Amino acid sequence: MTIDALSYFENKLAHETDASDVYAAQKAGEDFVLVDVRGDDAWRQGRIRGAVHLPHQRIAAEAGALIDVATPVVVYCWSPGCNGGAKGAAAFARLGYAVKEMIGGYEYWVREGQPTVDDTGELPRVFDPQVMVVRP
Repeated sequence: MTIDALSYFENKLAHETDASDVYAAQKAGEDFVLVDVRGDDAWRQGRIRGAVHLPHQRIAAEAGALIDVATPVVVYCWSPGCNGGAKGAAAFARLGYAVKEMIGGYEYWVREGQPTVDDTGELPRVFDPQVMVVRP
């Protein structure tokens, strides 16, 4: 492995995480705030249990009142096809937060069967064999 490749992947891992690691961090009680940067309709449709809703367009104006700048932040949007997570992460970084983007977004959280909720409560957990090992 060249130094350039090592530097690239270490830097990437310093700024990204994934659904499995976020779920493990939640279960371990690690100190961070998970932020859903999608719009209001998406939030109402379903979200990660324990997440805070702050659409990426409102981060600059509202983050300081909601989240202590000393608290690490993990942001997510819809899916790998959505750049809202990157926009949200950049907005938090501009404000001085330690921030990571959860790659795969809400889509991969759901596909891995992690807990989700909507305004009525818990949503069914479904484990997608296309993205993980599913045992009978």
